[in-house]
Amino acid sequence: MLMSALFRKEVATQQQTQWLGKALLLKGWPLWITLSLTSTFLVLLLLFLTFANYTRRINVSAEVITQPYTINLFSPQQGVISKLLVKNGQQVAAGTPLYKIDVSQISQSGNVSTSTLDAINKQKLQLDNIISQQRNNKQATLDNLQQQLEQYQQAQIGLNKMVASARQGLESMGKSLDSYNVSLKKGLITTDQLNNQRYLYYQQQSSFQSLTAQVIQQSLQISNLQSQKVTKAAEFDNQISQSLYQQQTLDRDLAEANARNLIIITAPTAGNISSLSVTPGQMVNTGDSLVQLVPESEHAFYLVAWLPDASRPYVQLGEKINVSYAAFPFQKYGQFPGKIISVASAPSTAKEMSGYVSAPRQNQVTDGSYFKAIVALDKGSLSWHGQPLALSSGMQAESTLFLEKRPLYQWMLSPYYSLKKSITGPVNE
Repeated sequence: MLMSALFRKEVATQQQTQWLGKALLLKGWPLWITLSLTSTFLVLLLLFLTFANYTRRINVSAEVITQPYTINLFSPQQGVISKLLVKNGQQVAAGTPLYKIDVSQISQSGNVSTSTLDAINKQKLQLDNIISQQRNNKQATLDNLQQQLEQYQQAQIGLNKMVASARQGLESMGKSLDSYNVSLKKGLITTDQLNNQRYLYYQQQSSFQSLTAQVIQQSLQISNLQSQKVTKAAEFDNQISQSLYQQQTLDRDLAEANARNLIIITAPTAGNISSLSVTPGQMVNTGDSLVQLVPESEHAFYLVAWLPDASRPYVQLGEKINVSYAAFPFQKYGQFPGKIISVASAPSTAKEMSGYVSAPRQNQVTDGSYFKAIVALDKGSLSWHGQPLALSSGMQAESTLFLEKRPLYQWMLSPYYSLKKSITGPVNE
């Protein structure tokens, strides 16, 4: 207020707005420097756009597999896991039981399968007793026939001796009769004596014929017994065969009843249990995955990737790709190299893709079809700070594919190419 009273207003304003130092005015860049820098920048930009290249790349989903491929075993029926017979990572042989699945049904009268099994087992027990009795009857009958046969054979031996003795006596009496005839002609004996000798001869001849008839009858009886022995054996064998056939039918019914009651999942080949999907007491439906089995052989890890059809023309065998695993984040572990060793020539079907977790699903929004590619992994690179990284079948991954390579200016002119395509007429004109 004092300064305002002593000095004019203009003086006070001058004191407040005056510069405290000297003003230094700089001169601008010379025009030729500005033009040179601008020209150089434009030339470098044009050269960069013309000669610099950029490779288009896409990321596709992938999945770790083994070759031979891991065998997936599925539940054939709906049921409950009653028992787990193996452990994860266990080495098993072909035919080794893995799971027991209870598929039995319950009714008001109880467990249907158990009742059926009990009835079939009772039938089998009764049939076993019948077969045993038939075999005992066969043995007893054949032993009896054999005993009769031996008796008749012994009797025939005695008859043969008697026939031989009677033949000798008949021959002797025949000679004696001839001697009597000679003596009668000489007058040494009477006619009554000759007739008496002839009567004795005929009596001996009758005895010989009777013994011969008995021998023939014995032979016929022996033949009949031998025939009966063979016939009876065949009859009993036929009965036993029928009973055995019924037993086989019951065995088949028993196996079917067991299948309706309990299913045993076995290993189709020797290998290592890679993963167990269910636990005892868990309910499973038809087609549910139970276990993954890695066949027992020299196997290696590969990567199966799904290539969209837009990238298929740019992918060739032997190309290098980058792989990052979901279990090993690339922010920490980085990316790993891989090489494409196989690419399908036809798109994969929905059924084929359904067997892989990494495959695009039908419920997802997909554009076009997909081709299956097999990628070989570099074993030497699967390590981090000297520690090997353990891979397992089914591990999820992401692959970076390097597609077409163009100069930068062509990428910048891509909208122009699209516009040109949209206004171009028929190509055959």
